[in-house]
Amino acid sequence: MSGHSKFANIKHKKEKNDAAKGKIFTIIGREIAVAVKEGGPDPANNFKLAQVIAKAKANNMPNDTIDRGIKKAAGEGGSVNYKYVTYEGYGPNGIAIIVDALTDNPNRTAANVRSAFTKGQGNVGTPGCVSFMFDKKGLIMIDKEECDMEADDLMMLALDAGAEDFSEEEDCYEVYTDPDQWSEVDNALKDAGITAVSSEVTMIPQNWVELTDETAVKNLQRTLDLLEDDDDVQAVYHNWDE
Repeated sequence: MSGHSKFANIKHKKEKNDAAKGKIFTIIGREIAVAVKEGGPDPANNFKLAQVIAKAKANNMPNDTIDRGIKKAAGEGGSVNYKYVTYEGYGPNGIAIIVDALTDNPNRTAANVRSAFTKGQGNVGTPGCVSFMFDKKGLIMIDKEECDMEADDLMMLALDAGAEDFSEEEDCYEVYTDPDQWSEVDNALKDAGITAVSSEVTMIPQNWVELTDETAVKNLQRTLDLLEDDDDVQAVYHNWDE
């Protein structure tokens, strides 16, 4: 499961990055609000909220921002009306794309997502049309240049903490976990002084697809850019080997 292109993209985004950080904080803020509404403000009794808090900390969201978001959501009661929606479809040359959204207006979001696919010469499909091509996993990516630990030691640390797999790529180490074990493994690595470039529960393609046609690449990039710029979109997954 090679993720070298994903790693390069993450590095690039982080180097750009106040705007990207603002977007991820907005995304996590919505997730906190939904989790609090569904299960209450105490992460000890709300596993979903505990996972969102772990995600927030993995993205360096300040603790006071997290606490403020929980308190705000707890005080809003029934006014939080966000809904999770997933769209699946195809980009140019059959590239599989999954879009996770969290929205207070599903009609608006559906129209925006459909427009993004259409402008890139792709199309939205039916639920399940491409998700079978992906596996849901926790993925922790560690920059080799920022890691002082030897690869074998890092692998044993991750596996002992509950990781399923470990991969050494050209620029990074990748730690794969069961989604429910992700936060435990992430915390174990942090406790050992390991700083991750990216740590999240994500969808991993079972197979990657290359695009050699320049027009197809431009069209797919247009779709991905439009989706990632949409405030309702939480995450975009695809099997394009960039």
